[in-house]
Amino acid sequence: MKVLGISSSPNENGNTAYAVRYALDNLENDGIETKYISLANKDIHPCIGCWSCLKTGKCTFDDYMADVIDGMRWCDGLIIGTPVYFGLLNGQAKVMMDRCVLLRSYKNAFEMAGKVGAGVSCGAFRNGGQELTLQCIHTFMMQHNMLVVSDGPGYSHSGATIVGSAKDDELGLKTVANMARNVSAMLRK
Repeated sequence: MKVLGISSSPNENGNTAYAVRYALDNLENDGIETKYISLANKDIHPCIGCWSCLKTGKCTFDDYMADVIDGMRWCDGLIIGTPVYFGLLNGQAKVMMDRCVLLRSYKNAFEMAGKVGAGVSCGAFRNGGQELTLQCIHTFMMQHNMLVVSDGPGYSHSGATIVGSAKDDELGLKTVANMARNVSAMLRK
């Protein structure tokens, strides 16, 4: 079992990166192989809707998304972490998501179908848009026919949420650890 964690934060060592790595550490402690990708300072061109991927199986743009796509093909489970910007996921997360049309369009493959997915959102306030941000992540995953999980019992909210400094948010880190346990449990089913 393999899980890919992606941080879309522009801050390579920020709160989102910390939270995603924390989730991956929990999964590694449970015997699951992990890989981490940071989108910080990475060149990812926005999708232009040319549908070249539908026709050829390759994107028009040759950039860092090739590594992201390889990672998504490699994994059995996917955790996407994003900071909350103005109540929603940040632009880098959305650009990455748009470019993943390749994984479902070429020969109608739906390459991510059946994989387990979960989200982590990090905001400045407890009700700063984290749940709506998680809904955006979940919608992306459902568009790929993935199995979306939350942070599971005993919280069982939309997913893992961090407020302020990730390393100091005890409750938030509990939701991250709980979400990682839920991903692991779903992968084992």
